[in-house]
Amino acid sequence: MVARNTEEPHRASTPLELLFDLCFVVAVSQAARELNDNLSRNHFSSGFVGYITVFFAIWWAWVNFTWFASAYDADDTPYRLLTFVQIVGVLILAAGVPAAFVHSDFTVMTIGYVVMRVALVTQWLRAASGDPSGRSAARRYAGAVTAVQIGWVARLFLPHVAGEVAFPVLALAEMLVPAWAERGGRGTSWHPQHISERYGLFTLIVLGECVAAATAAMQSATTSGLSAPQVGVAAGGLLLIFGLWWWYFEHPSEEGLRESRNSAFLWGYAHYAVFASIAALGAGLEVAAESTRRGSGVSPTTAGAAIAISVAVYLVVTGAVQVRLNPTGVLKTRFIIPFAAVILVVGWSARTLSIGFALPILGLIVVGLVLLDRLAPTLHRAVDDPSTPSLA
Repeated sequence: MVARNTEEPHRASTPLELLFDLCFVVAVSQAARELNDNLSRNHFSSGFVGYITVFFAIWWAWVNFTWFASAYDADDTPYRLLTFVQIVGVLILAAGVPAAFVHSDFTVMTIGYVVMRVALVTQWLRAASGDPSGRSAARRYAGAVTAVQIGWVARLFLPHVAGEVAFPVLALAEMLVPAWAERGGRGTSWHPQHISERYGLFTLIVLGECVAAATAAMQSATTSGLSAPQVGVAAGGLLLIFGLWWWYFEHPSEEGLRESRNSAFLWGYAHYAVFASIAALGAGLEVAAESTRRGSGVSPTTAGAAIAISVAVYLVVTGAVQVRLNPTGVLKTRFIIPFAAVILVVGWSARTLSIGFALPILGLIVVGLVLLDRLAPTLHRAVDDPSTPSLA
């Protein structure tokens, strides 16, 4: 197993990688469903805590596979078989999501991780054997991943409070592994185009959760008799999906990653918030649709707040990393925070405005932000050069 060429042209995701991603859809859907259940019962705080912990476990498993594959996808028989073993681990992890979310019982999810990590460490050892220039980094990855995984297994035997404390400690240790393993030497030869595409595809997959929620809202509106709130939720949900898609894919990350490889850690880690906020938006849209049904006990404020927080986090985080990769887009930082603040206010006012009215407003705000972003280069020139003709 040798490293892939970082300048390999037309490097695209493989069918095996896409199969791996589709298996993760199950885990993401489980987490979104559990969040939906908690929001439906107006358990906002407990639902939020359970969601961010469970989603971290899902996201980090995907990250482990994706970055290794970008550097060392040999597509030989051992690589394919070991990837199949990782897929089995993903499905076990997905099966454990409900218990982890509701009871903080990560036993099944940890078993899934053990299965995935046995295969992953084997892959790193194969890379260490076949790639002399990257041997040091590969060995550090294999050793560190093994050590942290032993920590996760040991956590299962701790008392409840100690286990709760150990979770963020071990999560931090996980995220420090790449920085430690990549220090000095050549490091791993991940491919900027490939990594950018992989993250973009997973963004689309998670957006599918929002599409499903918007479809459910439209189905509810057409089968139970049209009402203004139901139509508003469906229309607002679609506007949000379209706007968020445009906001992300308007600025591809490939060139920025190629020119600033040191920003890759920040960019990759920031996508935890990106993926988690999109999936949470899907759960929020389902709750919003449910709140419009007659006799529903779901609070419109809970639904509106969940949607607003998800959208605001998504916009701020994606905007920040886009500016980091492309500093010439600094004008974006001048208007994204005010827009996010307005989104939060509108979301929390869902009870007063009604959820069917608040969601289209949120959708229009996001569309307005996208349009302003497209005009940003012209506005930036106008700011830098007062002699530039007015847009009017």
